[in-house]
Amino acid sequence: MTAQAVESRPTTPTAKARWRGGRWIALLGALIVLVAAGTVLLGPEQEAARPLDPADTSLQGSKALAELLRRRGVTVDRVDSVEAAAALGGDRTLVVTDRLRTSPDDLAAIRGDRLIVGDPFGAAEMAGVNPVGAARQRSREPECSLPAAVAAGSVHLGGIAYSAPRGTTGCYPAGDGWTLISFPNGSGTTTVVGSGEFMTNQRLAEDGNAALALNLLATGKPVTWLVPPDDPGTGDLAGPEGDSVYDLMPPSIPWAVLMACLTVLVVAFWRGRRLGPVVTERLPVVVRASETVEGRGRLYRARRARARAADSLRAGTIDRLTPRLGLASGAGPQEVVAALAVRTGLDAREVGGALYGPPPTGDAELVALAGYLDSIERKVREL
Repeated sequence: MTAQAVESRPTTPTAKARWRGGRWIALLGALIVLVAAGTVLLGPEQEAARPLDPADTSLQGSKALAELLRRRGVTVDRVDSVEAAAALGGDRTLVVTDRLRTSPDDLAAIRGDRLIVGDPFGAAEMAGVNPVGAARQRSREPECSLPAAVAAGSVHLGGIAYSAPRGTTGCYPAGDGWTLISFPNGSGTTTVVGSGEFMTNQRLAEDGNAALALNLLATGKPVTWLVPPDDPGTGDLAGPEGDSVYDLMPPSIPWAVLMACLTVLVVAFWRGRRLGPVVTERLPVVVRASETVEGRGRLYRARRARARAADSLRAGTIDRLTPRLGLASGAGPQEVVAALAVRTGLDAREVGGALYGPPPTGDAELVALAGYLDSIERKVREL
């Protein structure tokens, strides 16, 4: 090695260089994560929206309508079961926003008016009122003689369209049906609407939505608002002895999860480690290609390895000629010889002997073979 050799240095960035170049990005990312975590942990808890719930203040809730009714002196009782609604007794107005948990027989035991919102299952079993199709949510005119609808005017309605058989009054038409149906039920009046959008906090102030909702509910009777019950999460459900699912877990489960996490980290560190940065090192001496060829030739001559030298010459010639002849790299001797004979016009036996014949017996034959192979390559290149 010469005295001017340069000290080896790594070409990949070191840990210090990476930190110097990306520290501001890392600090900015950490700041964003801290702000987001603080907002989630310290901010007010966001509850899931409960559509048409008189206690819900979200856009889908109906808290605004319930407050308007109370200001008019109407009592609004929020219940989550038919049993609780029946226990209130008296002549009341029952608002049903979820009939999937009730049955017509249960509702029939409750006296008074009823407002059923957007439920095809319950409406189809009452007085022959059947759903006839879906209706787009938009502003509609009443086109009926029902006083509550006439006084309200245009209302944002849609959802489900119902048929209007004899003895019923249909309002706010949509296609072949009506989005509001009203008919007597023996102890009062039942009103079925295709959707409760007009009763939500988001839509109440539009068109005549508030007027229609108040005309249907503010009839001088107390209002019983039936809503779905609050379902507990599956993780908080108690077992037969009052134990939750976490209490029923064996004590070894947390330790098993912890050990699994540690194992994954160890395996990741083991498989992801490197032996060190890749380095480049200047060669102490630059050797020209011609010198390498001459050196290899002298070695062949010193060892009298004519067969080895001939094999190298033939293999190099075949590798260079095969793509020029349009042949695959694994072409056999017959294919190569036939293609060369056709392209160059040379005798196939001479070409076969030069490429695949016996090794030369002397230096003169080796030189003659090299010259013949060179002439074949020149002819193919000139074609």
